[in-house]
Order: sequence, then C-alpha cells, then structure tokens
Amino acid sequence: MQTLDNYDWISIGIYFAILVGIAVWVIQKKQSNTEDYFLAGRNVGWFVVGASIFASNIGSEHVVGLAGAGAGNKLPMLIYEIQAWVVLILGWVFLPFYARSGVFTMPEFLEKRFDARSRWVLSIFSIIAYVLTKISVTIYAGGIVVSALLGIDFWTGALSTVILTGIYTVLGGMRAVVYTETLQAIILVLGAAALTFIGLDRVGGWESMVDTVGPEYFNMWRPATDPDFPWPSLLITSTIVGIWYWCTDQYIVQRALTARNIKEGRRGTIFGALLKLLPVFLFLIPGIIALTLKMRGELHWDSPDQAFPVLMSNLLPSGLRGLVAAGLLAALMSSLASVFNSCSTLFTVDIYKKLRPNTPEKKLVRTGQYATVVIVIIGIVWIPIMANISGVLYEYLQSVQSYIAPPITAVFLLGIFYKRINATGAFVTLITGLVVGAIRIVLEITKDSLDPDGYLYVLGGSNFLSFGAWFFLFCIILIVVVSHLTPAPAKEKTDNLTFQTISEEEKKNNKNSYNWKDIVVSVFILIIVAAVMIFFSGE
Repeated sequence: MQTLDNYDWISIGIYFAILVGIAVWVIQKKQSNTEDYFLAGRNVGWFVVGASIFASNIGSEHVVGLAGAGAGNKLPMLIYEIQAWVVLILGWVFLPFYARSGVFTMPEFLEKRFDARSRWVLSIFSIIAYVLTKISVTIYAGGIVVSALLGIDFWTGALSTVILTGIYTVLGGMRAVVYTETLQAIILVLGAAALTFIGLDRVGGWESMVDTVGPEYFNMWRPATDPDFPWPSLLITSTIVGIWYWCTDQYIVQRALTARNIKEGRRGTIFGALLKLLPVFLFLIPGIIALTLKMRGELHWDSPDQAFPVLMSNLLPSGLRGLVAAGLLAALMSSLASVFNSCSTLFTVDIYKKLRPNTPEKKLVRTGQYATVVIVIIGIVWIPIMANISGVLYEYLQSVQSYIAPPITAVFLLGIFYKRINATGAFVTLITGLVVGAIRIVLEITKDSLDPDGYLYVLGGSNFLSFGAWFFLFCIILIVVVSHLTPAPAKEKTDNLTFQTISEEEKKNNKNSYNWKDIVVSVFILIIVAAVMIFFSGE
C-alpha cells in the first residue's frame, strides 16, 4: 500500500477546514430548546434531509464491508444495498403518521399508538442495540480505514475520529449533524465514483473484469437450497430488516422528522432513495475490481475487508487519493455523529423527560449534551473489544440485524395497517421477540458445544436468513393472537394513527403534500431497483 503524500494531505486538510467551518457556523446558532437541538428546529429542506439520510446510512462499515462482500464472493449481500424502494416506503407510508403525531422519537410514537410499556422497551433496547451494533462496528471499521489510509496505528485513528465527531455533535446538536452530513455525502460520492471509473479502466473495462472472475460470480440469486444465501429467505429477511432500519429506526427516521413539513420530508426520502442506488456502483464494484486485480497478481490483500483501502491507495493519483480518504473519514464521522445524536435523543426524550416531565427545555438540551459525551466515552471503551472482530464485517452486521428487526417491524407495520392491534399485543411481541433474538445470538456463539441432534443446535445453527423469515411470521401471529384475546384499543389510540382511522381532513392534507413529479421520480427509482435485480442474476 502506498502512503499519502503532500497533495493528499492538502485534500484532507481542505475537507476538515470546510467541516470545521460548517460546525462553527451551526454551533453559533441558537439551541435553546429540544426541537432546535434534537430536530434542527424542524426547518430543514429536502436536499439536506435526503443527503443526511444517505450519509447516515453509508458508514465506514458499508464502505469496507460492502467492498469486502464484492471481493469475498458474498454478492447476495447486495440485496441490502438496493433497498431504495424501502426508503420510499418511509416517505409515502410511515412519515405522514409520524409527522401528524408530532413525535421526536420512534418509542414516543409507540406510546401514542399503544402505551408507555412499549415506549420503555423500545427506548432501552434501541440504546443498547446502537452500542452493540452501530457504534462498535462503525468504530472498528473506522479504525481499519484510518490506520490503512493515514499510516497511523488503529488506536490513534479511531480515538481521534471519535473525539472530533463527539465535539461537534455535542455542541451543535442535530443541525450540526445534518449539515455536516450533506458535505460528507457529496465528498463520499465524488471520491468513490472516481475510484470506480479509474478501477474499471485499470482492469480493461466491465467485460474484461467479468472474464476474469467469471459471469456466475455476478449472480446474487442463489438456489433455495443454498446453505448460506437461499434466495427466498434472502428476499424476505432483507425486506424485514429494511423496513425496520429505514422506516422505524430512530437513527434514520430522525432525519426525516427534521423537515419543515411532510412535503419536504417525503421529497427528502425520495432523494435519499435516489442516492441509495449509488452504493452498488460506488462500493460493491470496487470490491470486485480489487478481486480481479488480485486474481491477476497485480494487487494483494489478506482479508476481503481490506479490499477497498488497498485498491484506493494503489490506483488513485496523488491528491485524488486524499479526496477519497477524506470521503471515507466523512463516512465514518457521519455515521458516528448520527448514532451519537440518536442515542442522546432517545435518552433525553424517552427516558429522562419521562422520569422528570417538568424539566425546563434548556436543562433538557444540556442533558442531551451530557448524554452524548457518555455515549462517546462508551464508544471509546468499545474500541479494544471490536478490534478482535474478524470475518466479513458486513455479514456480521446483517446477521445481528436479522434477529433484532422482526418483532419491531411486526409491531410498527401492523400498528399502522390494522387498528385492532392493541398495547398488550405490541408489548408481548416486543418482549418475546427480543428475548428470542438474544437466545439465538447466544446459541449461535456457543453452537459448537451443543448436541448436533438437539433442538438448541437447530435453533442456533440454522441459516440466519431463514431464521429471520420464520421469526417474523412468529411475531405476526403472536401480535394478532394476543391483540384479539385482549380488549380492543381505545379510540384515541387509533385516531389518525392507522390507515383505517385517518380523518377526511388529514387525507386531503396528505394529498396536497405531493405532485406528479414526486410520483414519477419514485416510479423511476423502482424501475432501476428491478433492473439491478435482473442484471445481477448471472444471466
């Protein structure tokens, strides 16, 4: 691997100078109440909303992990990256309900639709899950990227990035997060696009690359009997995880809630969906390019997770290499900033304010800042633990999400589509689902010590995608049965919170919040998603 030269450092320096400028500008603005601090005053336009959604999603673990999936014969994982159609579901289906209810957080919405029990469960679980998955994986991936790119050790790179991101997130709140993410999205797209074009030129074009790795390598649809990626389970479970992540997770939805109205929020999600089409070409393809060059003996890396940094450092010219390095640092920082802010929002609004409802707004903002500092410290403590993780990072992340997503997806989906679902059904499903998910993770880790003929081995050793699909069906049946065995929800728990109970006035307001352009762009995105699915079928 080549080290960065003076021109590269100039590129990185310019990026950080602009980033600091944006952060300082935002920090000088008022942060006098919780709406200012946690939702940027609910006054953000569609471009910034969409760019923020994209930048929050594309962290270092995506860049490193998706390129690793491309380089390590894990092409079926691509299905998680062509879920632009699920981002559209956020804008067209879920967002109007969230905006009408005026909530800050997803657990708060569950309280309005069900009761306080569901809110508590989702709040506490979300914070724990963020620390175990998002913060830990992002820092680990960031450590790999920073040490590989900048030629510094893992600890120094990871620590400095976590602390720098923590400072502007604490001081600037959500407004600092969304505006810095807009810059980071632009840098990331430009840098990765340059690497893709230069890489394709280096391998002699698309046809030459296909000839080297073989056309069958490009088939994301494995047979239903495939032990790793059976296509029916892959399609079902990726959709369940997608709806949980894009439509019900605080980390993403909080960006849409910063919009000044439903129209801007929906357009932001449509723009975010459009940007979501890019990772296939910007990160997965470079992974396959790196594999092609390795097969030809022109490039060397030990682990698929190293494919992107090695390719970047060897292929890009001076200066441009620094721009892509800045893009990767941007990806790391945007993901960290998002999760720091989401954690502090959940803690302040759903836990602290719930316990102390009469707390003044200024004190709530200060509490949110303190909570962010604590989350940053927890992130630092996690660094040595995550340094021991091995294997393809992206697959690890998706398997854990396959156990988290089913109960939450079932509760939110049926909560807005079926008015008979009640608080008891939601609470029992969340608790049962989270316990089953935790048991599965423990059994998977300890499966080598279990009896191969026993039920526990089957539960812990079955394919994670198939488990996710059956688990979701179990959650759907559970919430419906429990809801029907207990009293129907009160009228105030369903008014304008389910499709069957929307008032005529709200229907009219929703219809006025979009036009033919929104519909045309949404259909265009669906066509591209279908085309990508067909293209990567190995035909």
